[in-house]
Amino acid sequence: MPVLRDISLALVRKQVLRRQGMGKDLISRAEMAALLQELLASVGDLHLLEPAIAYELCPVTEIRHDRVCLESGTVLQGQLLPSLLSSAKELAVMVCTIGPRLEEKVAYHFSRKEPLRGLLLDGIGSAAVDCLVQKACQFVRREALSRGYHTSSPLNPGMPGWSISEQWQLFELVPAGQIEVHLTPLAMMNPRKSTSMVIGIGMDMPTWTRAEVCDHCSLRETCSYRIYT
Repeated sequence: MPVLRDISLALVRKQVLRRQGMGKDLISRAEMAALLQELLASVGDLHLLEPAIAYELCPVTEIRHDRVCLESGTVLQGQLLPSLLSSAKELAVMVCTIGPRLEEKVAYHFSRKEPLRGLLLDGIGSAAVDCLVQKACQFVRREALSRGYHTSSPLNPGMPGWSISEQWQLFELVPAGQIEVHLTPLAMMNPRKSTSMVIGIGMDMPTWTRAEVCDHCSLRETCSYRIYT
């Protein structure tokens, strides 16, 4: 059960503001830009990011209209799954995290009544998770191409059509404990700056357009950078 560490994440200001739901008008404010730059620098200086990925490649045995059956005996259920996974030969099941340190620093700022610092740092953490997901997708894509396959867009429990409770199934397949990610009784991940996903591997795998990704994103109602269909 493989684990990836020592992953380099490159963060930019636009990503952070997007994850905070802050529009472009805030970018022009010199004091906001300076504070954000300071916090971005502190992330590296204080080693607040500890990115890690735990994953497993799981052969698929059957796909129905609302479920994917794996060789291990695990069954993933959700009406969303066949939309991208109908031709998958394997699933890459992944849990990604940036670790708890940034989250702890956010709590520290709020305890000191520094909410703006806390909010901006929290946005940095969310942008870091987004960047880590991109790295994970690139890794799976390279693995698939080396065997003559392609990959689908990633799917996350909690998207419309795939219940958040399905994370229990994913955590049975992936060694998430090795990267110190655990589930709460409500199937939420701890540390919070973590995500789980599956990626289909096979021939001619379908992918979403950028607009379709926005339609399935949890930020779709508030994001200033959303692309509409």
